[in-house]
Amino acid sequence: MIKIIKANGNHAKVLSKIGKQTFIESHGTSAPEADITNYVNLKFTKAAFDAELSDSDNIFHILYFNEKPIGYSKIIYTVSQNNIPFKNVTKLERIYVLKEFHDLKLGKELFNFNVTLSQENNQSGMWLFVWIENQRAIHFYKKAGFEIVGRYDFKISDTHSNPNHQMLLSY
Repeated sequence: MIKIIKANGNHAKVLSKIGKQTFIESHGTSAPEADITNYVNLKFTKAAFDAELSDSDNIFHILYFNEKPIGYSKIIYTVSQNNIPFKNVTKLERIYVLKEFHDLKLGKELFNFNVTLSQENNQSGMWLFVWIENQRAIHFYKKAGFEIVGRYDFKISDTHSNPNHQMLLSY
């Protein structure tokens, strides 16, 4: 029913498709439409994922439901940050599930999978940025034990940034 696989260079096209759709679903109203369109056309291309996948520090996983790719995650081990009090901490850079599958709670499976990987790799916690208007995500992370430890402005375009919470989960 569900399967999580580690992505490799052969998955750039799949990641691009899921990435564009899930970003628009979760952030599509966060900035002017032209800014969102330009952002996804720059950041969620096959070429962009090819480049990210070629960096061994970037760890991508794809979530499948009934053999269909419905979500993905990206983590990076040992990424220090100003508001994080320890060094061996994983950055959860992206975790997205297609909106039509939210009610199945499969994002929690992918999240737990990433936490386990982080712990198995001797990390002391996990941190992330989340748009302050994404109440569903903030609630999810707080329920998982994350605390707000800072703030970050996520740049969508030269003229638009979205305010984000920085959140931390300590193990």
